[in-house]
Amino acid sequence: MISSSTVVNSVVEKLRKALARGQWRTGDMLPGQRELAEQLGISRPSLREAVTVLETLGLVRSLPGKGVLVLDADMAAQEPGIDNAAPASLADVLELRYTLEPFIVGLVAQSANSQDIGQLRLTLMDMREALDADDSEAGIKAYIAFHEALFALTTNPIFQRVVQQTGNALKQSASMLRNSPEHLAARLKENEAVVRAIRDRNSAQASAQMRQHILAEGLRMGIELNIPDDHPRQ
Repeated sequence: MISSSTVVNSVVEKLRKALARGQWRTGDMLPGQRELAEQLGISRPSLREAVTVLETLGLVRSLPGKGVLVLDADMAAQEPGIDNAAPASLADVLELRYTLEPFIVGLVAQSANSQDIGQLRLTLMDMREALDADDSEAGIKAYIAFHEALFALTTNPIFQRVVQQTGNALKQSASMLRNSPEHLAARLKENEAVVRAIRDRNSAQASAQMRQHILAEGLRMGIELNIPDDHPRQ
């Protein structure tokens, strides 16, 4: 069975490409929901979710009683994932991770099935094998794979867009990870605690363990994160 998030992502991509090739231009109104849903061969609820994603991306705007206005068709021609912003610092990367990953693992703890948990455990086994073999490069790859596997388990289509950037940010920190291979054991232990909480379907604990892990990563890198006062620090 195709998941609703897969359908929505497919529709978002179809609409983005249609905007990019000029089927609708900036200032145009998209066809009505019934007509557009029939053209795409999808349900109207799936279309509404796709439009919500396009609104988040700044491509369209829903106008009550009028329809959906195209805001920036030219922006749709940019490939997803292209980032023209200034390079992020390691502190920026960790702040982004601290903002998103605890929330994501909390959701995963509520929805993960045995197959999902098995996949997470496989990446932890890769980390364990790298640690036993004293192979720091393999350990870094397994560490990043573990977090990417977590990102992949989110079913929210908007999150799926955002976590692509989180994955890219995580890879930016790989050079720092290479400079501290002695911390692989600590990273493995912390990630194992996250998976145990997910297995137990303890959403609050999973989030707390991830926050603790990211704060510990900051300390290992000599970075004290600027965390709002109302956020728990463990």
